[in-house]
Amino acid sequence: MDRPLIGVSTYLESKARWGVWELEAALLPVGYPRLVQQAGGLAVMLPPDDPAYAAEAVARLDAVVVAGGPDVDPARYSAERSPRTGPPAPERDAWELALIDAALASGTPLLGICRGMQLLNVALGGTLVQHLDGHVKDIGVFGRHDVTPVPGSLYAGVAPEPTAVPTYHHQAVDRLGAGLLPSAHALDGTVEAIELPGPSWVLGVQWHPEMGEDLRVMRALVQAAS
Repeated sequence: MDRPLIGVSTYLESKARWGVWELEAALLPVGYPRLVQQAGGLAVMLPPDDPAYAAEAVARLDAVVVAGGPDVDPARYSAERSPRTGPPAPERDAWELALIDAALASGTPLLGICRGMQLLNVALGGTLVQHLDGHVKDIGVFGRHDVTPVPGSLYAGVAPEPTAVPTYHHQAVDRLGAGLLPSAHALDGTVEAIELPGPSWVLGVQWHPEMGEDLRVMRALVQAAS
């Protein structure tokens, strides 16, 4: 059986260094493609592009992953910018929102990771908490905490028990977008996973599965895409 083709959105950085070169780069931490590969999929990178081409890109894929990264621009959910919100990434916001819209419209399986979960919420009219404490161990250091699934949810079908997950985020879902349901919570009540009930497989997780050993979420996406 052919392995499904899983597209993963990428960063767009003004400067990246390799060898003697320092150039603008579209890049992705290797944990993302490795997670796809270990779960049985073929990974392809989706660098920011004209949002008008998002539906064409998604049509060639079996599933879409919207990766983690910088804070979503608060203007996208009609909020004033907090002093603790990071600088905007307008190319990523526009491209990834278009990818999400295209995946939802076509029924293509969709997984949002960290920023990707937050952007899924924003795409459906939700809002974000612009800063919360306790979900970053230290600058540049991933922590771990337990998430507890909501019984009967899509995520509970993937991981039915409380699970310690790799975490690094300072923003979170506030008001849920249209149709979205919470799938898991942290001990402090933070929404750690969301899903969109319906015929398509749509899940967002606030943590970083690409930084851990648990393949279940990505395997579920690959299975849905097969």
